[in-house]
Amino acid sequence: MNLDMQVSLNAQKLKDKIYACWLGKNIGGTLGAPYEGTKDFLDVKGFASQAGKPLPNDDLDLQLIWLAAVERCGYSRVNARSLGEFWLAFITPHWNEYGIGKANMKLGLMPPLSGDYQNSWKHSNGAWIRTEIWACLNPGRPDIAAKFAIEDACVDHGTGEGTYAATFVAAMQSAAFTLGDVRVCIDVALSKIPDSCRMAQSIRLALSCYDEGISLREARDRIQQSNADIGDGWFEAPTNVSYAVLGLLYGEGDFKKSILFATNCGDDTDCTAATVGATLGILHGTAGLPKDWCAHIGDEIITVSIDKGTIRDIPATCRELTDRVMAQTELVLRHDRFFPFFDVGWERVVLTDGEEHVPAGLAEHYCACPLLSEFTKELIPNSVSGANTFMRATLSLPDGADITPNTEIKLSLRFVQNADVIAYTVPCRLEVRWWLPEGFSVSGRGSVPLHGYQPIRRPDEAFAEEEYVLHIGESVNAKNRIVAEITAVGHAESIYLPVVLMG
Repeated sequence: MNLDMQVSLNAQKLKDKIYACWLGKNIGGTLGAPYEGTKDFLDVKGFASQAGKPLPNDDLDLQLIWLAAVERCGYSRVNARSLGEFWLAFITPHWNEYGIGKANMKLGLMPPLSGDYQNSWKHSNGAWIRTEIWACLNPGRPDIAAKFAIEDACVDHGTGEGTYAATFVAAMQSAAFTLGDVRVCIDVALSKIPDSCRMAQSIRLALSCYDEGISLREARDRIQQSNADIGDGWFEAPTNVSYAVLGLLYGEGDFKKSILFATNCGDDTDCTAATVGATLGILHGTAGLPKDWCAHIGDEIITVSIDKGTIRDIPATCRELTDRVMAQTELVLRHDRFFPFFDVGWERVVLTDGEEHVPAGLAEHYCACPLLSEFTKELIPNSVSGANTFMRATLSLPDGADITPNTEIKLSLRFVQNADVIAYTVPCRLEVRWWLPEGFSVSGRGSVPLHGYQPIRRPDEAFAEEEYVLHIGESVNAKNRIVAEITAVGHAESIYLPVVLMG
């Protein structure tokens, strides 16, 4: 760790910002909800709902379930697989990618394959709208917040633009806890996604429109036109995240103007306005929220997407949600020294009762930190991953998950070390064994040499990659399960990578 990058946050100020995040989320979601799906530029000037309560919003609902996952499983055990199980157990809607992701998991397809397989909605909005929980658990740690947003998003968005969108928004919101300038937070978040992805291109277009002094209406039209080829022209992540960015930029820190600007861009208005409200809540705390709008929505949380018959201990108010998130955040920040890749320059955040300390150059440090590169590098289409104490393995299907009798498909195995656990200090070998349906076979090396731990290796650099060919038998079922078993000679732990191939 670079000790110069240690951040100190006042615990009470942090709690106030987390509370403002949830209030801002509810305000934006309630104001924008009546206009969801509008393709035209709007002229909204305030709430259309009755005063006293917020409107229900799945953007917030899903995060209540993620909080339950953290509380019940423990922070270190939260990943795409555990979140996938919570999807199936507690989240009721089957809308669009929600339904596809759940249906694929019920077939046995593990994340991110569950979000990739036959999913025409993988570039849509369902993941970036639920990132605040990861930012609040990791304030001032954009790489870690984005890493958990990726684990979350890939369940129903696979390796699509929806996952890059969640990466971006989680990083932006986490950085907002320590950086007071929303433009700087946007720049930090852009450094966490590939330059070539549509998400990054669309955000850069929004920035250039603002910098050139183009009107909000024209900026919105340019973004809409630039992404017209994605999906059916609405509900797509690159467009809608860019609308939220337009609201943040053109609103210039004014809470009401920012939310109204995002809403007036149209499209998925409850999501864009809610994200703007949450982000500004993090930036400015409750002092930055308009009192009349807070009074309009109150403190209650009204759900629409949760099976309350099977999970009943969900927060009923934004205040209760804040208390429970804050309790977990304190645990997470104490846990940080054990997080993987702690030796690559990642900043440490500590809570204090006194003065805050945000070191100079923190934004530049955020942008230069390589921590997230492993996880974005492993956004491999049609893949599943698993890990033991010392390494992470990914099995990918370059030819996809569909098979027919008497054919062949390619398989690829990629291994990445856990840089914080120096276990493979001497050369050893991996043994790869395949568990296959009757009549199937695999050609490729069953013994893979490892050349030992190399401290100079970047976190995203594979220390072994192998290619295989799966030979399909004469008899193919509707579902065909294969498992790659990876063991390391001299070590007890094994990794099992299950894949279901669709006949």
